[in-house]
Amino acid sequence: MNDTSSTARQTTLRTVMRAVWDQGPISRAELARVTGLSKQTMSEVVRELEEGGWLRETGRTQGNVGRSAVNYEINARRTLVLGVDLGGTKIRAALADMAGSIVSETVETTDPRGGMHVIDQIARLSTTLAEGAGVDTRTIRVGVVGIPGAFNPRTKRLIMVPNIADFEQLAFEKELGARVGFQIVAGNDVNMAAKGEQWLGEGRSSDSFVFVALGTGIGMGIINERKIVRGARGAAGEVSTLPIGADPYDARTFKSGALESAIGSAAICARYECLGGQPNLSVRDIFDRVVQEDPIAIATIDEVARTLAQSVLAVAAVLDPEKIIFGGSVGARAELVDRVVHHLARCMPDPVDCTISRLGSRAGLFGTIATALDRLREILFEVPTLALDGTPASEVEHRV
Repeated sequence: MNDTSSTARQTTLRTVMRAVWDQGPISRAELARVTGLSKQTMSEVVRELEEGGWLRETGRTQGNVGRSAVNYEINARRTLVLGVDLGGTKIRAALADMAGSIVSETVETTDPRGGMHVIDQIARLSTTLAEGAGVDTRTIRVGVVGIPGAFNPRTKRLIMVPNIADFEQLAFEKELGARVGFQIVAGNDVNMAAKGEQWLGEGRSSDSFVFVALGTGIGMGIINERKIVRGARGAAGEVSTLPIGADPYDARTFKSGALESAIGSAAICARYECLGGQPNLSVRDIFDRVVQEDPIAIATIDEVARTLAQSVLAVAAVLDPEKIIFGGSVGARAELVDRVVHHLARCMPDPVDCTISRLGSRAGLFGTIATALDRLREILFEVPTLALDGTPASEVEHRV
């Protein structure tokens, strides 16, 4: 075929495959009706997609006058995506199929040497996961990594990554992509957690919400009109620097930010001790003492909640979200969120709805998978150079 005929054929293949992905299981007759293609063309296209491993039969549906028709669905294992939630201490990684089902998953301690050692570690994990799933690594088409920091979309460099050594300014997507042989997309880990909440969690029914992760530090992922808000430098949602809870001009807050220095884990422990509590307790211990009705622990968490409520008020004034979803080792504590709700009623005429994530520590991993599936759809249906006729992934140009 000439170039024009080849392009037209690829467009037809994509049109049919997209219809099956969006509406399957579906028969050839229904596909012809939905796409406007003739029945003969549809038979040829479906056969070609079957031979390429993209479609498979999935039962029959009863038609008119007792006739039945074969239904088709996407062969979800034809292509896989990699999701990685990279933390300062742990890496959670998983392979998922085109339906979003996890086929292989692992958790490993983050290489403390940081830098390129972590990039090599993620590359190795992708191979290990493929072996665990019994698939060739060439089946993986896209990988998305959530980073505990910001990724500048203009410079393609990582910034504000204090918990992994020698990671800032790395050309992360390029370096990891060269090692694994498929496209890599990087993004902020809290943004990924927000995406996970949108896909499988408390944000499924909301067009606009924010996810607040509070633990050692504090971060925020923003979903506005069902899209992640990243900002000009990829740092939207870095609420640790909000001028709340401490003096933003105090040089002691420059590294962690005023808000984080007031309500992060270290600040909670210090506040408890300053109020007369037992020294050297963990945040978990302090929350346990709240349950035991320790008045100092109760006062500590109430002050933290009051400061957090002020930050929610500031966020709501700018973004007007439908709800706030709290997560993280501290943010997911009902004892804290209940007091935040109490204080919001005192400073907002119409308090924003607050809830706790049910996905827990897996929100970020789910978000990377959801983002990878979104990118896979773009590759399959919007990149004209990608063939759906069985061309191996290794022979297709992958643009970072």
